Amino acid sequence: MTQALYLYGIFPAPGPENLELQGLDQQPVHLHIQDNFAFLYSEAQQERYLASRKNLLGHEKVLEQAMQAGHRTLLPLQFGLTIETWETVSQQLTMPHREGLNRLFKKLAGCREVGIKLFWDSAEELQALMSENADLKAKRDSLEGKTLSMDEIVVIGQAIEQAMSDRRQQIISAFQSALNSLAVEVVENESLTEAMIYNAAYLIPWETEAEFSQQVEALDQQFDGRLKIRYNNFTAPYNFAQLEQLN
Repeated sequence: MTQALYLYGIFPAPGPENLELQGLDQQPVHLHIQDNFAFLYSEAQQERYLASRKNLLGHEKVLEQAMQAGHRTLLPLQFGLTIETWETVSQQLTMPHREGLNRLFKKLAGCREVGIKLFWDSAEELQALMSENADLKAKRDSLEGKTLSMDEIVVIGQAIEQAMSDRRQQIISAFQSALNSLAVEVVENESLTEAMIYNAAYLIPWETEAEFSQQVEALDQQFDGRLKIRYNNFTAPYNFAQLEQLN
C-alpha cells in the first residue's frame, strides 16, 4: 500500500535546503521537487485529519518556521490535503496550473501578509452615540413610557441602526485611508463575530512592516481605547495565494 503524504505548501524550485521541521504527528518534514515546484510534505499518519486547534496550529507552524528561516516566497496549501502519488499532483495541479502558480509566486515575491481585526463594545458605542447625538437621544427619550405602535418601533430602531452603521463605517474608513495605500493588495473578509466590525488582510513589502505597524498603533491612539485591535504581523499568505486564482 502506498504511503499517503500530507502537503503543507509550495516553493519555487529548488526550494529551501536543510530545513529541520517537525510536522503533524511529529513527522519530519521533507522537500520534494515536482515539475519545477518544491513541495513541503510529511508522511500522513491518518487517513483524514480533523481540523482541530492542535492540527491547524501544527500546519501553520511548519509554514511559518520555513518563512522565518528566510524562505519567504511560499504558497500555503489548505489544511488537510493528502495525496497518494506525486503523479496526481502533476495531473491535477502543477501541469494544468503551471502559469497560474508562477503568477502567484511573482505576486508574492518580496511580500508578506499581515492582518487586522477590529472589535468594539456595541453597548458602549450606543451609549456614546446617544451622548453625541442630541436629536436621536431626544427622539428615543420622548418615546419612553409610551405604548408604541410597530411602525414607531421600526422607525426609531432604523434610525439608531443607521447611526451605528455610520459610526462603524467611520472607523473602517479611517483604517482604510491610513493602511490601504501601504499595501500591494488588500482582502476584506467577513466579520466572524458580532463584536468584530472589520477583518482585513494586507499584502505588504517585507521591509515596510515597521511602518505599517506604526500606522496601526497611531490608529489605536486615535480611537483612544474604543477599539480592541488584533494585529497579526506574521502569517503565511493564505489570503493572497488562493488556488482558485490560478484559472
